[in-house]
Amino acid sequence: MFDVVVVGSCMIDFVSYAPRLPNAGETIHGHTFVTNFGGKGANQCVAAAKLNAKTALIARVGDDVWGPKYIENLKTQNINIDYMKITENSSSGIAQINVADNGLNQIVIVAGANQFLNSTDVENAKELISSAKVLVMQLETPVDTAIQVMRLSTGISILNGAPGLTEYNKNLLKLPSIFCVNENEASLFTNLPVNNLKEAEVAARTLITKGCKSVLITLGSQGAIYLTNDNTRPIFKATAPSVKSIDTTGAGDAFIGALAFCLAKFPRSSIEKCIQAACIVASDSVTRLGTQISFPGVEILERIKDFFEEE
Repeated sequence: MFDVVVVGSCMIDFVSYAPRLPNAGETIHGHTFVTNFGGKGANQCVAAAKLNAKTALIARVGDDVWGPKYIENLKTQNINIDYMKITENSSSGIAQINVADNGLNQIVIVAGANQFLNSTDVENAKELISSAKVLVMQLETPVDTAIQVMRLSTGISILNGAPGLTEYNKNLLKLPSIFCVNENEASLFTNLPVNNLKEAEVAARTLITKGCKSVLITLGSQGAIYLTNDNTRPIFKATAPSVKSIDTTGAGDAFIGALAFCLAKFPRSSIEKCIQAACIVASDSVTRLGTQISFPGVEILERIKDFFEEE
């Protein structure tokens, strides 16, 4: 049995670093360019694997130069790749990322092979999916695929509603154990402003009324909030450590990967403790450049062990 199984996306990140983000129609000079392995699905899987979770990724890459390289990258992270597929006549997914010196970013993705992840891929891996302790999905691959996957889950399922949608199948909210979004995505799913903790609470309660079992909204340096459909449980507010941020790219993925790791490895601990631990991992990731390469390894477990002493 795997601790964490991720069904999702792989992207090649083309990252430009600049003093600030450009305005619409503006060209500015950057100072650094790098190419990294990314994509929300693979990022979240790598984040869990680097913490020593037993992980598997179900995804597609293209038959271009990047596809085989990506699969080799996953092998080096000790991620099971039995259900990775190279898609003929398709490019691998790509993400064009601009990162400002203050750590803020803007991202445009082109799905490429990710858009072909389909019901056959899910059916072929159904035993792996159904037996996972924690199952993780996102929306960089087809919505119907995510819904099919969640119907197979027998453990904890986390849907990262990213990219956010304004029109969507209500099963995206109703099926997962945890529906996790950031403030921008929460705003899209609810058609409400989400700029601070108070507005995030309103959005979380709105998502509960739309059918979510539980809602987790990440708020960057403000931490995260968690609410369930059990009206006897108060809303939980997790804090984020104060750090010097140099690149926020992938921080949300580090959070979800760490959350999945904690839920799988420490099943007797409360989800609130797991969320707080995930905030520490995500905050640590923004102190380094890049996505997967910025995620901490097992050394950070020393910083979160107090949340799980009772284990």
